Amino acid sequence: MSQNGKMEDVEKKGSHGKRRTKGGLITMPFIFANEVCEKLAVVGFGTNMISYLTEQLHLPLTKAANTITNYNGTASLTPLLGAFISDAYAGRFWTITVASIIWQLGMTSLTLSAVLPRLRPPPCKAEHQVCQEADGGQLAVLYVSLLLAAIGSGGIRPCVVAFGADQFDETNPKEKTRTWTFFNWYYFVMGASILVAVTVLVYIQDNVGWGWGLGVPTMAMFFSVITFVVGYPLYRNLDPVGSPFTRLLQVCVAAFKKRHLRMVSDSNLLYQNEDLDAPISVAGRLLHSDELKFLDKAAIVTEEDDIKSSQAPNLWRLNTVHRVEELKSVIRMGPIWAAGIILITAYAQQNTFSLQQAKTMDRRVVKSFQIPAGSMTVFTMSFMLLTIALYDRILIRVARRFTGLDRGITFLQRMWIGFVISILATLVAGFMEVKRKQAAADHGMTDSPHSTIPISVFWLVPQYSLHGIAEAFMSIGHLEFFYDQAPESMKSTGSALFWTAIAIGNYVSTLLVSLVHKYSAGPDGSNWLPNDNLNKGKLERFYWLITVMQVVNLIYYSFCAKFFTFKPIQIQMKKFNPSEEEKEEEEEGIQLSSRV
Repeated sequence: MSQNGKMEDVEKKGSHGKRRTKGGLITMPFIFANEVCEKLAVVGFGTNMISYLTEQLHLPLTKAANTITNYNGTASLTPLLGAFISDAYAGRFWTITVASIIWQLGMTSLTLSAVLPRLRPPPCKAEHQVCQEADGGQLAVLYVSLLLAAIGSGGIRPCVVAFGADQFDETNPKEKTRTWTFFNWYYFVMGASILVAVTVLVYIQDNVGWGWGLGVPTMAMFFSVITFVVGYPLYRNLDPVGSPFTRLLQVCVAAFKKRHLRMVSDSNLLYQNEDLDAPISVAGRLLHSDELKFLDKAAIVTEEDDIKSSQAPNLWRLNTVHRVEELKSVIRMGPIWAAGIILITAYAQQNTFSLQQAKTMDRRVVKSFQIPAGSMTVFTMSFMLLTIALYDRILIRVARRFTGLDRGITFLQRMWIGFVISILATLVAGFMEVKRKQAAADHGMTDSPHSTIPISVFWLVPQYSLHGIAEAFMSIGHLEFFYDQAPESMKSTGSALFWTAIAIGNYVSTLLVSLVHKYSAGPDGSNWLPNDNLNKGKLERFYWLITVMQVVNLIYYSFCAKFFTFKPIQIQMKKFNPSEEEKEEEEEGIQLSSRV
């Protein structure tokens, strides 16, 4: 890439003398391979992690549940650091590469802890035997391994999706719609890898051993790193353009210094400098908006700013309209970002309490085979993939007739549908828990937490499937929203905000579980969320508490979405004359961004 910060778009001559532009569909296998292997390991372990912590390390249920949500939260918070390093210093390719190696070290350490007997407590054979909990050293190995995996995920998660979208040039009409189709494909491939993780890997963990169950994805990730690096000559890369957080802080400081100035009557009088903004406005230049006008004072020119000199202005005193609008865009995303937190809190229960429900139920498919409890999320993934396919191929085309939008519905509407379905999921989960406990009482098994209750585990399918449908609408819509509305030079940071919402959602789950466990404890030892016997708990009340929280959150989101203002951006489209076949392709593409 040249020094002006434009996208590296080097062309090479092929064997027939034709020139080929970097990027495009040819890069997708290399990029998706990295994402698939990361999800295989993270989900393959995370889905069944509750079993590993309670059965192998003998941790109490609430401690194990909080360990999982804390890990998930940390692994979803580190993307903010990964995005900062990517956007400011290293670029997306090198951030993904180094993070994958760190992730590899974490999973290798975790695999060794599952293989070496000294790194876990002795097995607990008798049902009523008091099991020895993992000691401090064994837990230290676990936590260090999880920390390395979380740091690695922090570099992979925000950059893979942004790096994949970078391969399609939005200034090219032919590739513009492919960018947004990419998000559906990204989530579909990710869902397919998760589906394999919750079936094949969980089966290996339960029936072959945790050494192979963790070793297989660790080896797969090793090969994916090599594959990703091999694809380097094909990639279209964006050079880092400096810390985005520094630019946002500069606008805040400049606006504060000029807080006493009167606002100019004409926005055209605000400072603009296309040469200065060139490195950070490759994909489009942000235009002035009327919201958050107090920030516009950062772009008011005064005599002290001395903009007539050949040097760039002091950015701690004077900023361009584009830079001011970058900060406005980030602030406008805040309320929509916050709305996604409670949905993640609801979704997090699948890998903790829902899994514990499944372990107490009859999981036989046929007499000789029973589905692993950790594999119940196969229904979540299956319905998510089915919904994505139906949405992409049918729903959008039907919606176009009513809305007139190429993408069928806006991503804000898509998210709203996801919120509604998620409410139904936790509502249904509560009723299913009532039915499960009633079956235990009817067969005199309330005091037998480790016995199999004669009720089919498939009664849990509705809550798992509803969560999958909700994710297909809400999570993809959320991801599209952040990529579309983030400033053009902060796409990794925008993707990181998606994962940060997931992080806080998991931390809220940890806090909620801890508070409910503490304050629902009765003098007779009763508890909504007991450590040792779910049959004596009130898990349904916990699910309905989350349902009420989601209803309040839906009202909040509806208000935020109604008054949300999309960022105003000017894109200089390249001149392009597509063939008839390409025109047809373009018509079938899904335009999911809203540009003013």
